[in-house]
Amino acid sequence: MTTATASVPAVDAPPETQPVAWRHRHLLDVDGLGPAELELVMGTTDAMREVLARPIPKVPALRGTNVTILFYEASTRTRVSFEVAAKNLSCDVVNIAASASSVSKGESLVDTVRTIEALGAHMLVMRHGVSGAPYLAAEVFGGSVLNGGDGWHAHPSQALLDLYTLRSRLPGGSLEGRKVVILGDVLHSRVARSNVWSLTAMGADLWLCGPSTLLRGFDAWAARGAAGRRFTATSDPDEALRDADVVMALRIQRERMASGLLPSLREYAARYGLTQERLRRAKPDVVIMHPGPMNEGVEIAPDVAVDPRSVITDQVTNGVAVRMALLYLLAGARQRAGGGG
Repeated sequence: MTTATASVPAVDAPPETQPVAWRHRHLLDVDGLGPAELELVMGTTDAMREVLARPIPKVPALRGTNVTILFYEASTRTRVSFEVAAKNLSCDVVNIAASASSVSKGESLVDTVRTIEALGAHMLVMRHGVSGAPYLAAEVFGGSVLNGGDGWHAHPSQALLDLYTLRSRLPGGSLEGRKVVILGDVLHSRVARSNVWSLTAMGADLWLCGPSTLLRGFDAWAARGAAGRRFTATSDPDEALRDADVVMALRIQRERMASGLLPSLREYAARYGLTQERLRRAKPDVVIMHPGPMNEGVEIAPDVAVDPRSVITDQVTNGVAVRMALLYLLAGARQRAGGGG
């Protein structure tokens, strides 16, 4: 991760966010964020939530900042959330769908990024189907790159909004010692990978659960505690859900699924689908999450999705505030490092 030491400058931002310190030029994943930096994001998000509660939820904090949103994959929540967040900070926003750009004519990622920068972009929000693509963009882009999801690899803003949502819902706002279960298609989930880093950094007792074919690599990671991150991987949903404080169901990613990983969706739903009956093993006040979009009736039952304990809509709402915070922090680092604009 490319870094630069910076403090967020006074740019007519909400006074609650000043002064803050941020050392990263890009946000490509959360693996390089320690507890203090995660707390900084959470505190800045609190201030942005206050902005969103105003009659006119807009501040001139990043007026004159050009943000380009470049998505090579379809998206609703992440793309719209970043656009709303940028506009709430008074950024000038350009949306590019790769399918409607020169990419469809064979233009390379590097050429696309250089063109976007030449057209005046200061910040680039990017989603790509290939793991590592935002890292390549960060090497050639002179501004800041925010990873909106790359392949199976990472989805940092989703992990941060999940963390913020949990802190807002759990008594005391702490994840220390809380049993958090991520249930489902872990193998293909960039959300799960980023949440491993953020949730373990904040002291959660993290469990990953799914069919053994969808835990490949994670079982070995859990066993060796790589990079000091300790969590549990199991194919037993009863064991995972027992006394859970939080359960996050993951979407079965049929578009990424190789043949033979599951016997059938019906069998998966019967064994691993999050149902009211299965939830009885968790604590009565369990927090129910899903990063969306949902395959209702497969990884999560329709009545569970709308259960009073569900925070799925809160995740969407909090996504705007978290992404406002990230844009704000990264813009401050860019300006302090001499990026101008």
